[in-house]
Amino acid sequence: MFCAIKKKNKFNTSIYILFLFFLIFFTKFSTISANANTYKIDDLEISKPYDNNFNKEAVIDKAFIKAFEQILLKITSINEDEIKNFTELKNIYGLIESFSIVDERFIDNKYISKFEVEFNKKELFNFLAKKNIFPSIPKEKDLLLVPVLIKSDDNQILLFSENPIYVNWNKSHKKYFLLNYILPNEDIEDINLIKRNVNNIEKYNFNEIVSKYAMSDYIILIIFQKGNNYNALIKSNLNNKLIISHKKFSLNENQSIESIIKSLKLDFENQWKKLNIINVSIKLPITLSVNSKKYNLIKNLEKKLYDLDLVSNYYIESFSNKKIIYKIIYNSTPDKFINEFKNTNIKLNTENSIWSIE
Repeated sequence: MFCAIKKKNKFNTSIYILFLFFLIFFTKFSTISANANTYKIDDLEISKPYDNNFNKEAVIDKAFIKAFEQILLKITSINEDEIKNFTELKNIYGLIESFSIVDERFIDNKYISKFEVEFNKKELFNFLAKKNIFPSIPKEKDLLLVPVLIKSDDNQILLFSENPIYVNWNKSHKKYFLLNYILPNEDIEDINLIKRNVNNIEKYNFNEIVSKYAMSDYIILIIFQKGNNYNALIKSNLNNKLIISHKKFSLNENQSIESIIKSLKLDFENQWKKLNIINVSIKLPITLSVNSKKYNLIKNLEKKLYDLDLVSNYYIESFSNKKIIYKIIYNSTPDKFINEFKNTNIKLNTENSIWSIE
């Protein structure tokens, strides 16, 4: 009888200790995850005249609107002309997780402040879903851009510093742009190589030039100019997906080559976003089991789930002294979820209906 009671008390004590651990560890960790499951806009500067009409709440509201515009431009294909249709303050308030004023100054009767604004990812996705807009993963990418300008009137080929597309391409860069363009060096071998292939330029693959930069992602931009008309042939290879497209431009006397660059950059941004789109209408439920005594593994798993943009939500469904059961909502396919864990120290076992972590 005494042994039975002792055994029972020992079991209860272990459960109690385990419960305390989860209460402390997971409350702390889950709070961090909930607060960290956000998109942050930082280094956001707002200025306003400091006079009798100064209203700090109006400054904060202006920061909210500007931050919301930045995040929409970063994760959707909404353009700057359309953005004002989505910036009602009453909607923005409900999407903000937190904000802070990181700097304040008064200079020449002007109030200047810098903000950080964090948006709740889940609420933001729900807001966009109601408007039938799919967001994209805000994934930055370095890529090689090889621009070639051919003047059709005299069959003149302009390369590198002679090419205004090359010279002006990186002069302007929007803060919300995800693509970072690497332009090739002015190499005499490359110049001669392109000129030798000028009569077959549309079919030339540029592999000899691209291979020098060891970059898997690239865009070959060949523009034929005839007067004020420009016909662009675009060969873009992003995420190992080659897309060939054409675009025409006609410039009037008030437009410059920069307007072509701006239009092309927006097109390339949207193409990149489409490759990283999050289909929030897909809500794949995944059940994961993990050994409750492997604390480091638990911590690594939760960090991994937090880092995955396609995980819209996760929580602990149940736990015991042997295992924890997670419920995960994933905005893509099972295969993509499995691929997310490749080349990590978290091994996913998918043999049973409830997957497990090893």
